[in-house]
Amino acid sequence: MEAKDEEILQQQRDIEKEVCSSTPLVSEKLPLTCLGTEYMGDDIFTVKIQDLLKKYRFMRRTRPDGNCFFRAFAYSYLEYLITNRTAFQNFRVLVENSMEKLVNLGFPKFTLDDFHETFMEVLKRIDPQSNEAEGCGKLQNELHKLFNEQGYSDYVVVYLRFITSARLQEEAEFYQNFIEGNYTVEEFRHQEVEPMYRESDHIHIIALCTALGAGVRVEYLDRGGGSTVKAHDFPDGLEPKVYLIYRPGHYDILYPN
Repeated sequence: MEAKDEEILQQQRDIEKEVCSSTPLVSEKLPLTCLGTEYMGDDIFTVKIQDLLKKYRFMRRTRPDGNCFFRAFAYSYLEYLITNRTAFQNFRVLVENSMEKLVNLGFPKFTLDDFHETFMEVLKRIDPQSNEAEGCGKLQNELHKLFNEQGYSDYVVVYLRFITSARLQEEAEFYQNFIEGNYTVEEFRHQEVEPMYRESDHIHIIALCTALGAGVRVEYLDRGGGSTVKAHDFPDGLEPKVYLIYRPGHYDILYPN
């Protein structure tokens, strides 16, 4: 029985590896109607996708590797910032100063150095002020290129995971109320937030968006009652700049009409 179980697990790993190797980290912009093709014959999802199409026209798929929320959020937010110079410069300063804050909270500097440096390099290469001659279209192409290079893309994800973890540490008493099971905030940070390939939930979203001052709207495409897709904004009171679609276990990027 044990040998059979191991064989099944290995088959699952091989399938996951094949899916990842054949899926870009972030896809080109796709018509949202592609979801209708994906769920053809599924009456519940078909009706809800029609509801989504009233609000959104395009999407980008992200690789289903457990990092999809962080990657989708980072790509979409940076894509927004490219077209908003003041907001971009404010974000650049926030990221620049974040390392000192993380070190003060106990994160080892030698662990952070490479990730922070890479994040800052990404920001430099898409900075609309420093690259004024390039134009918005070229900067968006550069963003897409960087996010499909594993080294750059994953390093941005790792650093955002550290920022999320730091926020949980800073407000541990508040976030403890949202952690299910017997996890302490400390255990949750080290086991569910900082490691790569760990999936994200509401607590990750709220902590990251609060730390960055960035609003995100998540549209939940599921089998819940009704014919409309329910949307939630995180955190409360911030206008969404990032739009994501969530299907059980996975986040992709949306573009409003």
